[in-house]
Amino acid sequence: MNIWIVVAIIVVVLGFIVGNIMLLQQTAKEKLPKPDKDNNANFDDDDDWGKK
Repeated sequence: MNIWIVVAIIVVVLGFIVGNIMLLQQTAKEKLPKPDKDNNANFDDDDDWGKK
């Protein structure tokens, strides 16, 4: 196999791994919003599963 193909595959795999690690670090810094008390109060209002 040509050496350049092997080098290209290694670079792509390392780029994928480093990109995913950087994305994990960035998302770990973000804060999740706190849900309200009645966040899911109207969740089942449009449910017509048993009405048919």
